[in-house]
Amino acid sequence: MVSFFLSIVALIVGYFVYSKIVEKAFGADEKIQTPAIRLEDGVDFVKMPGWKIFLIQFLNIAGTGPIFGAIAGALWGPVAFLWIVLGSIFAGGVHDYLSGMLSVRHDGASIPEVVGKYLGPGFKNFMRGFSVIVLILVGVVFITTPANLLAILTPESLDVKFWVYVIFAYYILATLLPIDKLIGKIYPIFGVCLLVMALGVSGGIIFGGYNIPEITLANLHPKGLPIWPLMFISIACGAISGFHSTQSPMMARCITSEKQGRAIFYGSMIAEGVVALIWAAAAIAFFGSTGELNAQMTANGGQGWVVSTISTTLLGKFGGALAILGVIACPVTSGDTAFRSARLTIADFLGYKQGPMKNRLVITIPLFVIGFILTRIDFNILWRYFAWSNQTLAMIVLWASAMYLALRKQIHWIATLPAVFMTGVSITYILVAPEGFKLSSSIAYPVGIIAAIGALVIFLMAAKKKVESADTNKEISA
Repeated sequence: MVSFFLSIVALIVGYFVYSKIVEKAFGADEKIQTPAIRLEDGVDFVKMPGWKIFLIQFLNIAGTGPIFGAIAGALWGPVAFLWIVLGSIFAGGVHDYLSGMLSVRHDGASIPEVVGKYLGPGFKNFMRGFSVIVLILVGVVFITTPANLLAILTPESLDVKFWVYVIFAYYILATLLPIDKLIGKIYPIFGVCLLVMALGVSGGIIFGGYNIPEITLANLHPKGLPIWPLMFISIACGAISGFHSTQSPMMARCITSEKQGRAIFYGSMIAEGVVALIWAAAAIAFFGSTGELNAQMTANGGQGWVVSTISTTLLGKFGGALAILGVIACPVTSGDTAFRSARLTIADFLGYKQGPMKNRLVITIPLFVIGFILTRIDFNILWRYFAWSNQTLAMIVLWASAMYLALRKQIHWIATLPAVFMTGVSITYILVAPEGFKLSSSIAYPVGIIAAIGALVIFLMAAKKKVESADTNKEISA
């Protein structure tokens, strides 16, 4: 249990120390007017207080990732704690802060436009399509999981299909209405509920006599699945998530000072890391071993049952119901903003103003038709594709962030090193995964490592060339 407490402390210290290093490298300047002030339109560009934006961002990025993903990651044992802590501080927090603040610096632009500015038009066009696909997958994944949980809590007549329709209806409203009319009002409430729920579960484990094992590098997966790269893909949102970069531009259009960015973007990632750590620890401690956790998940339908059982046992029926509602709020409040982000990404690409309602409908209706069709596909298949796409997106955003820092002649390594790592993770995973090329590890591992090193070499050469070109242009203009 000592490792668990030290992990919580490490996340908090990481925020107060490392986030300041990242902020300084970016060059946050409170004198610069933010898009919320310069471009206010009453729909997407809306000024809101910092505390409210933090809670909205926290719920936007939380989803089921730090809960369902952390429970899946717990199958490898306490080694998952290390990835959650180190990933959140040195990869996820850096990724979230830089992607959010780069959007602030570029008029609240969606992430494909930001990536294109620093990695070129080829990456911009790829990211336009890729990020929309990821967002639709997120929206669909975050319809099925809360629908299943709501069906558990309600009478049999209100089945999964019923709740899918209800959630879809809510998503449409949240995608179309001005951000402060629905999202801005209910998210802060759900954000507080989620944090209270996580604290309740951790308290139940700590004071209930359960044993949280100490961190070990041993692979305790009952099926013997390798830690590399599978665990780093499975935990996803609890350590780093490309999906977060698609959400940050929404809040980049609402903050009123660049100095708010550290708490909102980096801080919400650390808060998500705490939630992930609590659920990973709770899953292992509650069932006593990774083997029993896997057996119960397999027999009872997966992580949703685990969440329900742990919450009800530790907090009683009433407290458990509240905890489950908190878990339901996570995916619902990420799914709605996933579709909203998809709308904004497409609108930015087309240069299509989103003030008039009819303009929003033109983009929104096709998105939801596609999303509804995808709800017919098995959740586990969707989750695997989402998880890999998610981490690949994070990899690309980190490379773009590293290029920004290199051009500023700042310590780009704070973004470059996690970019190299995530390149190795993403490429190795797709080579060995059942939904990928199904190659043996003896082939996939070396190829993944070589690809990561190759990406680093290409980046350093490109960055050097861009810096030299920028210096030359300055000399000519002078």
